[in-house]
Amino acid sequence: MFVDQYFVYLENTNLQKSVISVCLIILVGVVKSILKRVLVDRGKKLNKNYRSQVNTLNNSLNISLVFFILVLWSSEIQQFALSIAAFMFAIVFATKEFIQCFIGYFYYLSARPFRIGDWIQVQDGVGEVIVADWTKVTMLEVDLHSNSYTGKHLFIPNNQLLLKTVKNLNFLRRYSMNQFTITCEPLIDVIPIIEKLSVSAQKYCEDFADVAERYKNVIEKRMDIDFINVEPNFHIHTNQYAKVCITVDLFCPVEQNLKIQQAITKEFFYLWHQNLKEQEKMSRSEDIKALSVE
Repeated sequence: MFVDQYFVYLENTNLQKSVISVCLIILVGVVKSILKRVLVDRGKKLNKNYRSQVNTLNNSLNISLVFFILVLWSSEIQQFALSIAAFMFAIVFATKEFIQCFIGYFYYLSARPFRIGDWIQVQDGVGEVIVADWTKVTMLEVDLHSNSYTGKHLFIPNNQLLLKTVKNLNFLRRYSMNQFTITCEPLIDVIPIIEKLSVSAQKYCEDFADVAERYKNVIEKRMDIDFINVEPNFHIHTNQYAKVCITVDLFCPVEQNLKIQQAITKEFFYLWHQNLKEQEKMSRSEDIKALSVE
């Protein structure tokens, strides 16, 4: 009698589906854990970015799991959907943010405005994308002034991808357009100094000039526009206080920005003071000659 009840209990379709669902969840979790470990170990061994592959693996397995469970419980879901048809509008209204997140994820998959490992900016948040799932994008925050990680995580809901402007800053990771201004008194002619400084700036940049040219070509080919000048540029202008300003444009590696900027600034003021002293000597000698003539 007990055995018969046991077999009847096992013939319950809902119980069978529940067991199959639990087994699928456990199986997907085990496979995900094993494959993730393999991808991480291989990425660290080859010194390659493994986050994109891990993210794709997680999303693919999750989508497959949800699809099979929906197919398995399709009849029950259909009956449940019919029973709550009257409440459908309220459910959609209450979960509209989550629905927008799902739509934003499919927008990310179709448009590909960025990839795992890219630097992006969404409103005031700037960071490196490490995870992109159904509901959110996870980033490591980056300080654009120093081009370094702050140690903070940013979580951007996927609906923000539809509502806000997303800027892809990936080309700033290795090389960046560094612009800085040197200000001095209008006591001497700075044109000869700029000519000497231009030669020195090219020497500072000659170690990475070939790599910068290739990186520039990659960026411009991807964006289909020419906007980067590898050669250092100097622009002379004045400010509202009648001071002479020299603006310097450099396309250089991120880690050498500050070093090259300090070297150019140091050399400029050295040449400026040297020329100022020579001009003062010449003016004094001319004054002495004028006094002797008198």
